[in-house]
Amino acid sequence: MQQLKDRVVLVTGAGSGLGAATSRYLGESGAVVLAADIDSAAAEKVATSIVEAGGRAVGRFLDVTEPESAAQVVKEAVSELGRLDALVNNAGVDATVPVEEMEIGVWDRILDVNLRGPFLMSRAAFPVMRQAGGGHIVNICSTASKRAWANAAGYHASKWGLLGLSHALHVEGRSCNVAVTAVIAGGMRTPFLLDRFPDIDLNVLQDPGSVAQTIGFVLCQPEGSVIPEVTVLPRLETSWP
Repeated sequence: MQQLKDRVVLVTGAGSGLGAATSRYLGESGAVVLAADIDSAAAEKVATSIVEAGGRAVGRFLDVTEPESAAQVVKEAVSELGRLDALVNNAGVDATVPVEEMEIGVWDRILDVNLRGPFLMSRAAFPVMRQAGGGHIVNICSTASKRAWANAAGYHASKWGLLGLSHALHVEGRSCNVAVTAVIAGGMRTPFLLDRFPDIDLNVLQDPGSVAQTIGFVLCQPEGSVIPEVTVLPRLETSWP
């Protein structure tokens, strides 16, 4: 996409799954990608693959739950790459366990990564984007922000909260030309699901590259327009009309 050429995009959770697919798609589209992950080796590997394919990217360590780490990676985007045009809040974790068996530490970890993380990253990015005259934040919210299933209370709580945060940021961003989009993604063929549910039917899951293309699409809206929320589902998703 020509509109992405030379735009600096920071992707969290970029070391695998949707984060890696998004980073590579943006890199192929001409964006300058800062691939960030708590697994710094995985982030570097993704960045290297982008560079080897002719794109521009760097990999960085990032713990989205730590304010200092969030602020540092945003600072590095500006100091090393010149600016920060877009932030994709993708990092996420889950635990499949009944609520009465869920340890408090596990609950806290899910909300820390999935909700506190996007808050900290957005808080760090907002002043940078405001000073630059605008920017775009994309929050990966999941269908878990619209419906519920058993043994995922922490994940649902975090993703419903993230959807609310996304719309609140959309309102706050208007005054400083910061667009905010919630991408509600259905099940994908990524380690996030496949590692935990090895018997899952692959036919009811979508390629993460399809969601990556949607992220690229929302980042390319004309000046003055924004898509606040978009849903991307596998065609065989059975729990949606």
